[in-house]
Amino acid sequence: MEKLSLHYIVREPKIKTENTSLLILLHGYGSNEEDLFAFASELPDELLIVSARAPQTLGFGSYAWYTIHFNGPKDRFSDIPEALEAQKIIVKFIDEVQLKYAISPEKTFLLGFSQGTILSYAIALNYPEKVQKAIALSGYVNHDLLPVDVNAKDYSKLDFYISHGTVDQVIPVTAAHKTKAFLDQLTIKYCFEEFPVGHGVSPKNFYEFSKWIEARM
Repeated sequence: MEKLSLHYIVREPKIKTENTSLLILLHGYGSNEEDLFAFASELPDELLIVSARAPQTLGFGSYAWYTIHFNGPKDRFSDIPEALEAQKIIVKFIDEVQLKYAISPEKTFLLGFSQGTILSYAIALNYPEKVQKAIALSGYVNHDLLPVDVNAKDYSKLDFYISHGTVDQVIPVTAAHKTKAFLDQLTIKYCFEEFPVGHGVSPKNFYEFSKWIEARM
């Protein structure tokens, strides 16, 4: 496997066409590239699926895109310089994968969970020319990672699928509601759904975002 900016695993499309779409997966804090890759066998056969591993090692099989500092049960904050650096690495990785497999930004999907979702939002909002379709699971927009002037960007092609658990105790659903309000201000297209789960993805949630992807391939 060719060495790129991030370690990754791949599921080649089961059905190859001239219009193959690319799905890049960004896992959450403390997880790894195998986690979201468990979805791969149930996603559309025409997809090329690439699951990336975050660069920071927390322990065996446990990785992070950036540090989260924990000062107490309700007192935690993100290391913004590290998050910005992770964003740059992921953008470079996206460029490398698109070049390696000859897939255009228009045929690229970015799917994140939790910390991976925070970065997916940041990348789409900073680089809308590189990624237009994002699946944002159990995360939110971190304004510290956004462009200085979001109104100067062309977000007309952005399209998000957003979902959140109504009883999420890691990232409360109110964070997703604030993200919705922000996207409304920018008139960015999105689909938003809530599910009666915690910090995770229910079978119904998986079915809905898989259907959303298939409709946009």
